[in-house]
Amino acid sequence: MNNLTFTSGFLLLEFSQIRELQILHFLVFLGLYLITVIGNLLIIFVIALDHHLHAPMYFFLMNLAISDIGSVSVIQPKSMVNSIMNNRPISYGECVSQVFFFFLFGCADITVLTIMAHDRYVAICNPLQYEAVMNKGACIQMIIITWITSILYAVLHTSGTFSITFCSNRVDQFFCEVPKLLKLSCSDLYLVEVGLLVFSWISVFGCFVFIIVTYVWILTAVLKMPSEQGRHKALSTCLPHLLVVSLLMFTGLFAYIGPAINSSSGMDVVFTVIYTILPPMLNPFIYSMRNKEIQTALRKLLSLKHFCDTVPRYIQKSLGFP
Repeated sequence: MNNLTFTSGFLLLEFSQIRELQILHFLVFLGLYLITVIGNLLIIFVIALDHHLHAPMYFFLMNLAISDIGSVSVIQPKSMVNSIMNNRPISYGECVSQVFFFFLFGCADITVLTIMAHDRYVAICNPLQYEAVMNKGACIQMIIITWITSILYAVLHTSGTFSITFCSNRVDQFFCEVPKLLKLSCSDLYLVEVGLLVFSWISVFGCFVFIIVTYVWILTAVLKMPSEQGRHKALSTCLPHLLVVSLLMFTGLFAYIGPAINSSSGMDVVFTVIYTILPPMLNPFIYSMRNKEIQTALRKLLSLKHFCDTVPRYIQKSLGFP
């Protein structure tokens, strides 16, 4: 079976063999997917169209929204199609693409979250230096480095994963997750990718420690603020960020070390769903819907008056507006 994956691809895990439960899985995943995509698209549009939101914090938030849409689009549609079609196969090329883009958007997510922690630190602890440190050029440079690093990171893991020989094509997960693919290996080359994963998790843990230490400094500065309103406003931007980071880190860590401690397949799937689907879906609500500036911009965007003020006149005429 050494060459099986090169001809017929892989077989993904079924959520259930019962047709009604397959349809239920499709509908639940479809609902979660639409909520995630619509929520993050609204954030992207409102930040792009409202000049009041052209600030570093919202620029990073827009990139986080782009990354979140990409991360769920990599895995959910294929799983939904397989359920509604009562099918399991995924081609070799599709599997390679899933691994590449999953690592690409995952790396971008972690990096942007780390940059956002740095942005909040400068804004709260060094407000007089904020414009000089977080200027437009510096923000663009950080985002360019983020995406270049994420591409290189994804290439490294994808080449490391698919350089091994697979002795089976049955992936015990609803998408091509690397730890599950490594369990199918029948060559020692998988140790290279294991080493890369260990290095990656050390790097991710380093980002997590950086975020925690940064927020310890932020909270120390916040508690020293004389204004109660200022403390409340600062905390409202910090605590949600920590919540999403913690959810992403701990569920992702469990999902990746679970196979090593022989956790049940059902629990692996549950935690994988949590760390791959919930954070991208919750980010628009946690980061944006609690923000008064975002709420005001959303109301303007959704109102007919703002539409007429924003959209070019020739487009309005083509849509039938007087």
